[in-house]
Amino acid sequence: MMSRRMFALGVGFALLAAACGGSAASSGSATRSPRDTVSVRQVTGVGSIYTDGSGMALYTPAEEATGKIMCTGSCTSIWIPLRAPASGSPTEAPGVRGTLGVITRPDGVRQVTLRGAPLYRFFQDSAPGTVKGNGIMDSFNGVTFKWHVESGRRSPMAGPSSSGLGY
Repeated sequence: MMSRRMFALGVGFALLAAACGGSAASSGSATRSPRDTVSVRQVTGVGSIYTDGSGMALYTPAEEATGKIMCTGSCTSIWIPLRAPASGSPTEAPGVRGTLGVITRPDGVRQVTLRGAPLYRFFQDSAPGTVKGNGIMDSFNGVTFKWHVESGRRSPMAGPSSSGLGY
């Protein structure tokens, strides 16, 4: 009787682990995350923006427009790099303007870029269609960043100005 319970518990744990973190990568095949897909979404009051495959807004800081990664360390707990697939290229949905690419961050993580500029999500955007990071200025490691939601335009979108961190 005890071994039957232990077996059932083990099976339940294995199913839970597979649902939470299991991936085909462990079997040797490449996996795709919906997050490495760049899409276009209309957001009331903001307009057409780029999102990851889960609908979360994507941002770029003006200071990284040339492709040089400057948001490192604690910056990435606020501005979460959009991870690229382990191999290959990110997926581009219809309507995305600009070339998607991949850059390797100083920590070795592959990050999705748009026209060479790295893409990030903002930690306070709690649901698809939320755009709380547009226009925020903050500072990490002696670098001041001005963030804008990505819209596919060449110049940063105008957004609400912020004199503080906002978080």
